[in-house]
Amino acid sequence: MDTILASRYPFLDDASDFASEHGVDIDMLISSDTFEEARRRGVDRLESAIENSEVSYVPLTNDYERLMEVMSYPYARMIVSTINDRFLTKRYALAEAVRMNKLLGEESQSTVLSIARSLGVNSTLDDDRLKMHFSDYLKFSTRIKSPDWKLVNHEIYKGYVFLPHEKFDRVLQNALQDKIESELPLPIPDNIAIAITKDVTIVKKSMEIIKNKFEPKFSGELVNEQLPPCIRTLLANALHGVNLPHSGRFALVSFLHTIGMNSEQILALFSQSPDFDESKSIYQIKHITGELNDTDGYTPPECHTMKSNGLCYDPDNLCNSGKMNHPLTYYRIKTNAPMPEQKKG
Repeated sequence: MDTILASRYPFLDDASDFASEHGVDIDMLISSDTFEEARRRGVDRLESAIENSEVSYVPLTNDYERLMEVMSYPYARMIVSTINDRFLTKRYALAEAVRMNKLLGEESQSTVLSIARSLGVNSTLDDDRLKMHFSDYLKFSTRIKSPDWKLVNHEIYKGYVFLPHEKFDRVLQNALQDKIESELPLPIPDNIAIAITKDVTIVKKSMEIIKNKFEPKFSGELVNEQLPPCIRTLLANALHGVNLPHSGRFALVSFLHTIGMNSEQILALFSQSPDFDESKSIYQIKHITGELNDTDGYTPPECHTMKSNGLCYDPDNLCNSGKMNHPLTYYRIKTNAPMPEQKKG
């Protein structure tokens, strides 16, 4: 058994086999002094997920350390299940998936293919090139809205999509994220919930600090149906942990700022994303809104610019009516409001 692989990817069957070979059961994990390090690492998995949207990586030099790493994974899942909070579940699932994505970049194609198949992704190697069945590609990539992810922009042969290593790994990230989210919460017996109370409290406190720090306070009403489809899609992507291109983040922030949201309110909105990074978001938002250089901020891009940047998503009848040249015009028509004054950069 490859214990290194099992510890790097503790969701694999190899990890379960590794634990079984050492006779580890749940009672030992939650109560034995031998597994104190696994419990500590389980909490660390969640703390790093909450704070950094990525599970931290620790060097593993021997089988004991690898076993502790493997057992920290079910322990973290027990804590998440006991807390049973949607924000924590999604943030943890994303963090484990991001960690896997980074590790896959160091693996051979055959190892990546093996992990893909363990995730139920129909994939294979063809002339040393990774390829994935188009149905799985669509299932796991549709929420990545960048134009270069569209199926028509890839080579397809007999139902399989050829992908470079990096893109293949990124699709697997979504597959693992979906898998973890679908499995949680687990049913947690009362005796286990009581035994892990201390660690649950630690993780709850960290989670609440992040959630409460950015409580939305926008006094207006952000109605999804009133937003143009491009802004609606960008906002949905941001809130679901999809990385926005710079042009997309600029368009979203400048639009929200122009219709009346201040930097704190926009930050609060972004904080609902499972991959929220406070320091990066504060700088980007305050630059776009003009607070860093004492200006009125930037004007949102016009429709033709949005199209050029690949950000014109799912245009509806109003978008195609011939009246539309700016996302703000769409918003004005939908809200029957005066056009917000467009600020100069």
